[in-house]
Amino acid sequence: MSFIDPRTDFAFKKIFASAESKPILISFLNGLIYQGNPTIQDLQIIDPYQAGKLMGLKDSYLDVKATLDNGTIVVIEMQVLNVKAFEKRIAYNAAKAYANQLMTGKGYLQLDPVIALTITDFTLFNNTNKVISRFSFREEEEHFDYLFPVMTLIFVELPKFNKSIAELESLADKWIYFIKEAPSLEMVPESLETNSAIQQAFSIANSTNLSRQELDELEAQMFYFQDQQRFREEALEAGLQQGLQEGLQQGLQEGLQQGLQEGLQQGLQQGLQEGLKQGKSNLVLRLLTQKVGTLDESIQARVLQLSSAQLDSLTESLFDFNTVDNLVNWLP
Repeated sequence: MSFIDPRTDFAFKKIFASAESKPILISFLNGLIYQGNPTIQDLQIIDPYQAGKLMGLKDSYLDVKATLDNGTIVVIEMQVLNVKAFEKRIAYNAAKAYANQLMTGKGYLQLDPVIALTITDFTLFNNTNKVISRFSFREEEEHFDYLFPVMTLIFVELPKFNKSIAELESLADKWIYFIKEAPSLEMVPESLETNSAIQQAFSIANSTNLSRQELDELEAQMFYFQDQQRFREEALEAGLQQGLQEGLQQGLQEGLQQGLQEGLQQGLQQGLQEGLKQGKSNLVLRLLTQKVGTLDESIQARVLQLSSAQLDSLTESLFDFNTVDNLVNWLP
């Protein structure tokens, strides 16, 4: 047997958000949120699309969204690539899920808590070795909780999890092992077969149960992630090198023309800033071409006119663009 990689967008949604996924998601959330206790008895998997219902409010797309039997809303994201401002995006999506409840006619007293569960295939917190980190509203000095549950952010960092199959103890261990190791397995480990939900997850992840179209979509996503990772690394390195080189050259020229040490330092600084901005522009244009296709000259000109801060913001939003029209609407 071979199993699809749960870390891909297609596989994660198929395993945890399909029509038959309710018992899988219940076990998964009980393991990662409630330390394996059967706190969740039932839930409803809902549309993960979060529209921007207020003018100027950005739309967002989650991997999985569910309402638990106690009313708590859980939003789940599986993130493979470490994109810029990712941490802010997580907080934004959690806050939106909380605030959007008012749009359904609820008053403040009826607002339900939100839990944002995020699984990353990269290290997010370098100051701890914990695999699972939890953040909530808490008083800074005496560490008591806020009067009412509002938002909880839970992060699972896959690279920090190194347990072997024989070392798995908790339900959380077993689910993290499944997400991280399923694509490298040839059969379901005997110690995981006793959990019906995990066994069902393996069944859904079995590549022999997928249609040709599903396999093609999965393969395309795998290639996309690999290409994006390689392209981002190459583009970033090339863009920064070019920016530094151009900045140093321009700075030296301006400094030499002024003929004074102060002028040299100022010229170097100004030239470096201009060169870095040029490097950012080159990087953004390459990433945009990769993402939305050929850019006409007018769009390229608008990108080149962006400030350094606007270029950073555009880089953060790259993965939200599906068409050139979306890009044009974003550009100032």
